[in-house]
Amino acid sequence: MDLLTALRAHRLVAIVRGDDEDASLHTVLTLVEEGVALVEVSLSGRNALGVIAAARAALGPDAPLGAGTVLTEQDAKDAHRAGADFVVTPAVGEGVSAARELGLPVLAGVMTPTDIVTARRLGATALKLFPAEHAGGPGYLRALRGPFPDLPFVPVGGVDIPAARAYFAAGALAVGVGSPLIGDAASGGSRTALRARARDFLAVVAETDAPSTRAAR
Repeated sequence: MDLLTALRAHRLVAIVRGDDEDASLHTVLTLVEEGVALVEVSLSGRNALGVIAAARAALGPDAPLGAGTVLTEQDAKDAHRAGADFVVTPAVGEGVSAARELGLPVLAGVMTPTDIVTARRLGATALKLFPAEHAGGPGYLRALRGPFPDLPFVPVGGVDIPAARAYFAAGALAVGVGSPLIGDAASGGSRTALRARARDFLAVVAETDAPSTRAAR
């Protein structure tokens, strides 16, 4: 898949991490029904590979579907086998290079300028600024865009509705959102409430235009 184009078009990555396999699957499908096109299933959730495989079967071959918390070569291989067509890592490491060798685009976790340079060298498609709220928030993103003005940053970590607006104003290409969007849906909570939160985040996305960027490689 063309991850950079998808991030520019959709600007929101939903992060599903749950302790109930069925609820996690239904969370993925509900998000897609509501128009959240980019969904990442974290490998730290219960039977995440099974969730990815079931979601792939339900969504068909062309829907974007990511695997998150990809740390190792085996993680990348397992995610690819389960049907993920992009991966997300919490850091720059083995998972990035292994995924690229498999032909999977990578949203690579970075925090520092050194991380950014390393992720670019390894072929990351976009840069997950993580954990964004502890890195310094939108102000830190603005600072990074000084030396890296055209790179695609995706802040993740503590991104609620106000923070999403602030990150977009600071130049984020997209945002990754876990609990402020998912709530307890992936553990059996209300899907009606999930739909409402999805609509709220999609409304924020619709407010702003994506910046011009180039792939981080």
